[in-house]
Amino acid sequence: MKLVKIEGVKEWEIERILNKRKVKGVVRYLVQWKRFMVEYDSWEKTKNLENTKKVVVEFEKRMNAEVRKQEKLDMVEEKDFRREELSEKYIAKMLYE
Repeated sequence: MKLVKIEGVKEWEIERILNKRKVKGVVRYLVQWKRFMVEYDSWEKTKNLENTKKVVVEFEKRMNAEVRKQEKLDMVEEKDFRREELSEKYIAKMLYE
C-alpha cells in the first residue's frame, strides 16, 4: 500500500479502506492503518488520501461490486416472494370457490 500524509505526522501506511460516508457534502473514508490497532482507525477526507488514489479506487470498485451483488439477491428474494404469494392466492381461490 502507499503512504499517506497526515497533519502533524510524517506518513502512515494504509492497510485498507473499510467504509465511506458523506456528511454535509464532504466524503470521508474509514481507514485502517497498517501496524496500528483498530482503535486508531480514522475517518479521513478525500484530500488526505491523495497519495493513495489507487486504494480509494479499489475500495470503490469493491463497494460497487457488493452493491450489484446485493441488488441481485434482492431481486431473487422479490421473485421468490411473488411466487409464494401467487401460489397462496391460487390455493385460497381453489379452497373458497
